[in-house]
Amino acid sequence: MKAAVKKLKLGIPKGSLQEATVRMFRKAGFFIGITERSYFPSIDDEEIEAILFRAQEMSRYVEDGILDCGITGNDWILENSSNVVRVADLIYAKQSLRPVRWVLAVPEGSRVKKVKDLSGKRVATELVNVTKDYLKKNKVKASVEFSWGATEVKAAIGIDAIVEITETGSSLRANKLREIATVCESTTQLIANRKSWLNPWKRAKIENLSLLLKGAILAEEKVGLKMNVAKKDLQAILALLPAMKNPTISSLSDPSWFDVDTIIDEKTAKKIIPELKRAGAQGIIEYPLNKVIY
Repeated sequence: MKAAVKKLKLGIPKGSLQEATVRMFRKAGFFIGITERSYFPSIDDEEIEAILFRAQEMSRYVEDGILDCGITGNDWILENSSNVVRVADLIYAKQSLRPVRWVLAVPEGSRVKKVKDLSGKRVATELVNVTKDYLKKNKVKASVEFSWGATEVKAAIGIDAIVEITETGSSLRANKLREIATVCESTTQLIANRKSWLNPWKRAKIENLSLLLKGAILAEEKVGLKMNVAKKDLQAILALLPAMKNPTISSLSDPSWFDVDTIIDEKTAKKIIPELKRAGAQGIIEYPLNKVIY
């Protein structure tokens, strides 16, 4: 009789983080297939059962043990006051590899210039509890109400201020809003249920996920460079390379030539490749990376 396959229940965030999360898992080596009407994505690992939940709810389901682990923002862990294990800080978002910010914003023409000016005013946000805590720390008594979405619009129809998430600030500017403070910053988190974390098999599986995802994120803005270098040019080439550690140098069949292999920031490649060519490098190859693991 075939033994039952052990399963790790993994929460994938539905919504703004979904596409970026699926892409990171792909780089980490896991293909996740999501159909329009199903909340149970396929994943090419028979030991993982993936389930879609909104990021806003994820930490509650992990805390309650409905999920063994999940991906969500630190903002929603704080909002829900969830008692979970923070396994890894995964710095990626919808558009970038930077933390996102929840900002306090007001209409461009508002007389509100600083947080203290909100005393007695109305604030709309999805992040109600965190906003209340922030105002309390600043000794401001204001009415904080939950927003079901389209929060930027509400500042134009009578709400005094909003607390909204932003990566670039472009949406706020497009809606003629002015930032007056940052309420909190948030990064994407891999979190685990505390009971699941005590299970040796589940913990090992979650730690493997963490390792591979962090490797995929680290590789996002880096590329590999390979080149052939004559012995007489080697020191000049090495002086140009900003290697993560030290470049790998291998002898070729011709003892007067070497193969040099290194990893650099992708944004540096366009500047350094012409310099390497002028310094004598030949056969330069730039290649993408899926994972970088120390």
